[in-house]
Amino acid sequence: QVQLEDSGGGLVQAGGSLRLSCTASGRTRDIYKIGWFRQAPGKERDFVATIIWSGGGTTYADSVKDRFTISRDGAKNTVYLQMNSLKPEDTAVYYCGVYVYGSGEYQYSDQGTQVTVSS
Repeated sequence: QVQLEDSGGGLVQAGGSLRLSCTASGRTRDIYKIGWFRQAPGKERDFVATIIWSGGGTTYADSVKDRFTISRDGAKNTVYLQMNSLKPEDTAVYYCGVYVYGSGEYQYSDQGTQVTVSS
């Protein structure tokens, strides 16, 4: 089992920045990918960005490319999402998610962290 704890959300004006953090614990050696997903009110959870746990290869949703950057601190088992040039449409609950080898699906943090961007 992998446990996830995410933080860093808040209220920011359009054009501002926030950094989200997610710390993984437990069987972290079983992680293949880790990243961020978001869910706006009344919508399904969508992919934002992921990073390969061991090698660092990254993938981004088109809507956040060139604005968001995902990175990882291996020593701290923590992944970050630096969000710049935020837009009101980025408003959502952001969830950290991990893909564990052999699991077939992503496991998400329980609470998520709210990001609200005002216009």
